[in-house]
Amino acid sequence: MNKVITLEQVTEQLHDGMSIMIGGFLGIGAPLRCIEKIVESGVKDLTIISIVSSNPPGGFDIASLFKNKQVKKYITSHIGTTEEVQEAIKNDEIEVELFPMGTWTEKIRCGGYGLGGALTPVGIGTKMEEGKQIIEVEGKKYILEVPLRADLAIIKGYRGDTLGNIEYRGASINSNPIIAAAADFTIAEVNEIVAVGDLEPIRVGTPSAFIKAVVQGNTLDEQEEVMEQRWIETNRFAK
Repeated sequence: MNKVITLEQVTEQLHDGMSIMIGGFLGIGAPLRCIEKIVESGVKDLTIISIVSSNPPGGFDIASLFKNKQVKKYITSHIGTTEEVQEAIKNDEIEVELFPMGTWTEKIRCGGYGLGGALTPVGIGTKMEEGKQIIEVEGKKYILEVPLRADLAIIKGYRGDTLGNIEYRGASINSNPIIAAAADFTIAEVNEIVAVGDLEPIRVGTPSAFIKAVVQGNTLDEQEEVMEQRWIETNRFAK
């Protein structure tokens, strides 16, 4: 089965009010070209699920979705690096659910693996436990965090074959593998598409069973150029 699609075909999976998981960490390992297509589509009232917002000073990665007012709800672990997100919160334009990074990851892992939830002591005695089930195990209290899934997941890999096996490179492995398993439809944006058999099995970070479509994103050279320019802009902001 050839799962390769075009960037234009990504928009066929979009509709108003849907939930979308997006891989990456501060723009590293993020599916930049697919995010551009979501912005161009104008789809709205989205629930966006990503581990952190874009890297400072905004204007990059998922920041465009908030600037374009396409997001209704944001489920994440950190919002402090993106001006567009902070502005939307100040203006009461979006609902935000914040979880510690480990809890966020475990909720999605449970969603992908068909588990009933994760027990965590993190948040006991705080507002994190409000409205949630508390379970006691051997005298210790835990919050039951329920599974988290999405209609669509968009991940970023280094290389992908036409069947949907995905190889990661460097830090891009961050949140992508866990997200890949927790959506009804998962698209993998990659730097390079290769034939089946060209990937060493040991290098496959996400097997094809989780991937519904593969799309060509920036080449590795183009990606490095984008990130180098972003690094320059971020350093200017820091000064």
